[in-house]
Amino acid sequence: MQVFRRLLLNTLLANTANNFLWFALTFWAYLETRSVLATSIIGGSYMAIASIVGIFLGSIVDHNPKKKAMLGSTVVSLICYVAALFSYLAIPPQDKLDLATLPFWSLVLFTLMGAIAGGVRNIALSTLVTVLVDEDIRDRANGMVGTVQGVGFAITSVFSGLAIGFLGMGWCLGIVLFLSLVAIIHLISINFEEVKSQEASDEPKKVDLKGTLRVIGLVPGLMGLILFATFNNFLGGVFMALMDPYGLSLVSVEVWGFIWGFLSLAFIAGGIVVVRRGLGQKPLRSLLLANVAMWSVCILFPMRSSIVMLTAGIFVYMCLIPMCEAAEQTLLQTVVPLERQGRVFGFATTVETAAAPITAFIIGPVAEYWIIPFMDGGAGSRAIGSWFGSGPERGMALVFVIAGVIGLIVTLLAMRSRAYHALSAHYESARSA
Repeated sequence: MQVFRRLLLNTLLANTANNFLWFALTFWAYLETRSVLATSIIGGSYMAIASIVGIFLGSIVDHNPKKKAMLGSTVVSLICYVAALFSYLAIPPQDKLDLATLPFWSLVLFTLMGAIAGGVRNIALSTLVTVLVDEDIRDRANGMVGTVQGVGFAITSVFSGLAIGFLGMGWCLGIVLFLSLVAIIHLISINFEEVKSQEASDEPKKVDLKGTLRVIGLVPGLMGLILFATFNNFLGGVFMALMDPYGLSLVSVEVWGFIWGFLSLAFIAGGIVVVRRGLGQKPLRSLLLANVAMWSVCILFPMRSSIVMLTAGIFVYMCLIPMCEAAEQTLLQTVVPLERQGRVFGFATTVETAAAPITAFIIGPVAEYWIIPFMDGGAGSRAIGSWFGSGPERGMALVFVIAGVIGLIVTLLAMRSRAYHALSAHYESARSA
């Protein structure tokens, strides 16, 4: 556990550097151009590429020593950030940034590549839970991972904007280069013995999507779990598309930014609860019960145009995310052979990450041209406006309620499904073997 804690600290350092620069780039690009198109391309590109390369990053983890994979990931990120710095220095000084310049998009590309390369270490860390942590406390170790992610999110959300506002993009690049270099030096100092199975050494070193699907198919109900998480992310795309517009319809941008700084503490709180209490003997049941609570919250907080209800609801929602992630990781670490875990984690990341942007791209126009007018003087405001309210923000609220109802129904059906009982039984069998 001492080695695992040192790796967690190293991951916090590296991930904070990656996320800090990515958020800083997004803030800087918008402030310099006032172009929503630029920020949407930057954000959409990251989500799209992350979903595509997940299984490829997982194959790197499976076919290499985990420390070597993590070290290589950070070195590649560092090289990309050096290239990003040179691209930034090549941007001609002017009053308003020109989006048509090659140096600007080179800066975006190299920053994107550095952030994507960091995904290798996150997959490697999930597999190292299996290697370094006793099976009885893996759920708590996964909770520690969630806590670290929450701390990184809090640091990033608070300091990225401050750094851009007070120091500028050049200093942000310099800070990230320093943090990445420190992460590399620190990781070199961490030594641990890795277990390599004979089966893993006999496998061909390739992505092998077909073999990964075969392994998933051999575990009863595992594909159902991945598809369930994917469906939840489809619904989660509603939050990606509408949460900021809904919040900004209630408070100023300054207050909204402060609220998100506070909400980032929910990740930390949720992770700490898992670390202290674990997930119990049935992590799959814990995952589904957490989803019941999350979708119930999604139904309740939009019932009134209240920033207090919104903040309280999202805080509870975000507290439960570490539990869901820890439960899924614990299940995969138990039922999937170690030599295949990287590719299975990568496949799950690929499928699940791709879902939210798709919904976000769809729900934006649907809400803009149909649901918001429906509640802003349309038939909806006349039918339910007397108790639900009317106006543009009530249209967005209605979308949240609908998503919550669908999510709750699907979760309750999942708890009664054959896949749920089969995966639960297989987990118990694998744990006792």
